[in-house]
Amino acid sequence: MTDKQRNLVCFSIMAALLVFVGFLQSWSVSLSLLNLCLISAIMALGVNIQWGYAGLFNVGIMGFAALGGLAGVLVASKPVSEAWQVGGVGIVGGLIAGLGMIAVGVLVWRKTAHMGRRRFWLTGLAILIGYIIMRSIIDPAVMAIESVEPAKTGFLGGAGLPIILSWFVGGLFAAAAAWVVGKISLGLRSDYLAIATLGISEIIIYFLKFEDWLTRGVKNVAGLPRPVPYEVDLNKSASFQDFANNLGMQVEDASSVVVKLCYAVLFTAILLIILWLSETALRSPWGRMMRAIRDNETAASAMGKNVTWRHLQVFVLGSAVVGVAGAMLTTLDGQFTPTTYQPLRFTFLIWVMVIVGGSGNNWGSILGGFIIWFFWIEAEPMGLWLIDVLTSGMAEDHWLRLHLINSAAHMRLITMGLVLLLVLRFAPRGLIPEVKR
Repeated sequence: MTDKQRNLVCFSIMAALLVFVGFLQSWSVSLSLLNLCLISAIMALGVNIQWGYAGLFNVGIMGFAALGGLAGVLVASKPVSEAWQVGGVGIVGGLIAGLGMIAVGVLVWRKTAHMGRRRFWLTGLAILIGYIIMRSIIDPAVMAIESVEPAKTGFLGGAGLPIILSWFVGGLFAAAAAWVVGKISLGLRSDYLAIATLGISEIIIYFLKFEDWLTRGVKNVAGLPRPVPYEVDLNKSASFQDFANNLGMQVEDASSVVVKLCYAVLFTAILLIILWLSETALRSPWGRMMRAIRDNETAASAMGKNVTWRHLQVFVLGSAVVGVAGAMLTTLDGQFTPTTYQPLRFTFLIWVMVIVGGSGNNWGSILGGFIIWFFWIEAEPMGLWLIDVLTSGMAEDHWLRLHLINSAAHMRLITMGLVLLLVLRFAPRGLIPEVKR
């Protein structure tokens, strides 16, 4: 079997599994899985750009995804006019003061290079004074904003623009954060880089959790607009009711399927665009240079390549892709929930997607994204069915049967471990390994 034939078989099996879910459970469930698999595949592509192209071990994936979700709030939610009236000027003034503090700190640091240890004290003093000024401006504004109908709003809101624009803004947010993180941490060893990115990811998520004036914090931002029709509107449409009747479906079921199909078309289009760009970059001289740096940094540096700069480039690009996926996830959910971004849990999942699919191969990352998310969601119902079959000979109230049924949720973690172990044993380079060019 050639590589192309094997790849076709792998994707065909994955498609068959989704169809199988459609017949056994419902097409609505199958399409929900498809949409989440598409978003997972985009996240896996972003990580593959960093790890597969350049060997950068980024454990801060959820932080960049959360910034993409923040973009959905700032772009699509309606502005809260009263909050802007009572605290908008203070927030803008505080942000300007914060930027000024950073600029003054950098200027003092550069101008005092000849002063030895006094350089640290002077720079620290300048930053401390700037921080005090910033907090004195921004804190009263924050208190005023958060007191504006806190049960409903209590934040500034957004620009009220179409939410699809947030996909691009989310990529920009994540890219900007990655540039700052990369400038600080890309000179570190790979293990230190992992620790640094994980810590910064936690900082970003905790900031989004507790800055109510920006994101409503743990109260969440719900009711974000959609780029697709609403089921309620479709259900009221006479023409759609006729369409559902012609298909032999309930109107509610048909509207749910149509809405999820619309999401799937949008997400597939973004995935294909990112895949095309990623493949073009990988096959270009730039891609060959990145693989050369990944395989031997010393040799690449000796050939005149600026390794740190190239690492910064690929780190920003990969993070931007993750930011786009984060904004798409918020769009699909229709709300922004900072507490759902759990760095260790979901970062592990994204990395498993890349490893199982095949690091260094974009098609492998997409396949890994589909496989891992499919089993992550379906492991529990599959485990429950398996336990029910195995214990069918026992009494309904038998203690062992009840214990196993209550433990079905743990099948998810067992399944992930089994999938990872089997792939590492029989396909250590992934299901679709990197092609050596």
